[in-house]
Amino acid sequence: MNTDQKISKNKVGLLKLAEMLGSVSEACKVMGYSRDSFYRFKELYEKGGELALKEISRRKPVVKNRMAPEIEHAVVEMAIEDPAFGQVRVANELTKRGQFVSPTGVRSVWVRNDLQTFARRLKALEARLAQTSGRVLTEQQVRAMEKAQQEKEAHGEIETAHPGYLGAQDTYYVGTIKSMGRIYGQTFLDTHSKVAFVKLYDRKERAGSGRYAERSRHRVLRQP
Repeated sequence: MNTDQKISKNKVGLLKLAEMLGSVSEACKVMGYSRDSFYRFKELYEKGGELALKEISRRKPVVKNRMAPEIEHAVVEMAIEDPAFGQVRVANELTKRGQFVSPTGVRSVWVRNDLQTFARRLKALEARLAQTSGRVLTEQQVRAMEKAQQEKEAHGEIETAHPGYLGAQDTYYVGTIKSMGRIYGQTFLDTHSKVAFVKLYDRKERAGSGRYAERSRHRVLRQP
């Protein structure tokens, strides 16, 4: 097996590993490739198979187009420290410091480091805060975290302290069974553990009882 074949086999291995793990990021970490490279390999493989990957292996890298390591580091740092900034804002702020990078370049760095969405940048900030105790948040970081919380609430997400803290209950018509009549269902969902219970009734009055919700809450608390 020559060098080109070995390189193309590694790239095919990256694509297969990502499929097996169900995670592009994890596969790239294991194989030592960036996410940019993964999607480029994937597109080439889908169009021309292993032959297309061999062809790209023969190409010489355009060194002059590579971003300086110190600028890439600055982009990553700003993404984590100011997660609400968009790529245009980041490029503008870095240009003010004399570190010239285009908005497209910022986006490329984000993709390589799995920071391309506000949620992922915020998660990176939270991970850093967890590693440094006693750190005081900046005003911009506080606003970013408050914005994320408001978006969660707007989409119906609720933060609860522990299982059994808050439950969601609903009663609905299921259908009609011959010789039994109408059937109603009552559900209880624990908003912390996402554990749900369902009970069927033949009368709507019984389904509307609050006792089922209370019994369900105690069942959640008894879960291991």
